[in-house]
Amino acid sequence: MAEHDIAEVSAWQVLDSRGTPTVAARVTTVGGATGRAIAPVGASTGSHEAVELRDHALAPYEGRAVARAVSNVRGEIASALMGLSCLDQLTVDEALCGADGTADLHRLGANAVVAVSLASLKAAAAHNRQSLYRYIAGPGSLQLPRPMVNIISGGAHADGLIDLQDVLAVPLSATTFAGALEQAWRVRRGTAAAMHAQKLETALVADEGGLAAPMTGNEKAIALVTEGISRAGLEPGVDVGIAIDVAATELFDGDNYRFGREERSLSSADLTGEVAQWCSRYPIVSVEDALNEDDWSGWQALTTSLGRNVQLVGDDLFATNTSRLHRGVAMGAANAVLIKVNQAGTVSRAMAVARTAAECEYAAVLSARSGDTEESWLADLAVGWGIGQIKVGSTTRSERTAKWNRLLEIEAVGRDAVTLAPPRRLTPVVNGA
Repeated sequence: MAEHDIAEVSAWQVLDSRGTPTVAARVTTVGGATGRAIAPVGASTGSHEAVELRDHALAPYEGRAVARAVSNVRGEIASALMGLSCLDQLTVDEALCGADGTADLHRLGANAVVAVSLASLKAAAAHNRQSLYRYIAGPGSLQLPRPMVNIISGGAHADGLIDLQDVLAVPLSATTFAGALEQAWRVRRGTAAAMHAQKLETALVADEGGLAAPMTGNEKAIALVTEGISRAGLEPGVDVGIAIDVAATELFDGDNYRFGREERSLSSADLTGEVAQWCSRYPIVSVEDALNEDDWSGWQALTTSLGRNVQLVGDDLFATNTSRLHRGVAMGAANAVLIKVNQAGTVSRAMAVARTAAECEYAAVLSARSGDTEESWLADLAVGWGIGQIKVGSTTRSERTAKWNRLLEIEAVGRDAVTLAPPRRLTPVVNGA
């Protein structure tokens, strides 16, 4: 066996940022190189993404434990990978998928598979004595992603305090990653001040570190972040734009979209019109999951209406799946894709989506999950794959700052020359409310 061949695969149960069990895995090569990775966990999950395995009927953690997934790593997965080269990521991932035998990886567990897939990638970088981002990218120039930073949260990330899942700041005028992050930090403080001025309690910190408070309407949250940009001494729509994540699949009742906080239901056309109104009133540059994951005709209409002015991101719509992305491109549905590695199940599947997006001239956003960990590999993937946008969460909570801090490190002390990705600018709608 060669030094880069896999000699050992192990796993154990750990906790994510919400205190929910998840899978950690370690891959070790014959030569002693090791890679360790932890599978993130989503709260707002679509029906088309890879399926994690949990113990359910068993007692620990009220059935949320992952003992079966851990056992699968130690057993079937380890046997399938023994002797394979960690330098051949596609072969490793094909072996993982082959061992599972299902399209959505539900038999062995996508949480087991993705942890091992990532650990193998990190072992390969360690074997080559390279940083993870440089190993992935190969030789050549490097680009840092522009951050999309969570400011106000609702939906599944903040106990439904607003129906929208997230309202985010998108730095536009900054020319360095450090400068972009500082702009977002100022916006968060400005928004918190605006909320306090209106006597909105912000003691609760949401899953991704955003501000959270009960509000009577969704537009209120967008208006507050717009005010937060101004309070930060920045110009809305010029220095900083706004992104919203509607997470519409979570709002869909089978017929209509239910805004529980506002006590009203909207059709697909109604919701499209609502989003269009928000975009005309506020400096919104990106909208994620504006409609349900299977509302293809609605997405078509939405893209026809707003696609020339606003980045329309498919998360649940595309589920980090090349087949679904190809369908969207053919139909003219959305113009950008959210990429989540655990949603795809393996590194290779996620990378294929990133490549397909680039080939089809769709923008891409690399995303963490609401249940994440202290791991920072997401930052390295963004740089290595050259993805121009990254969505991690807010500027608080260590599982969020771990990714931001890694990008700051790459920019400040890396041996490689890096530049910040240009902002995704479409035809502007407004300059502010």
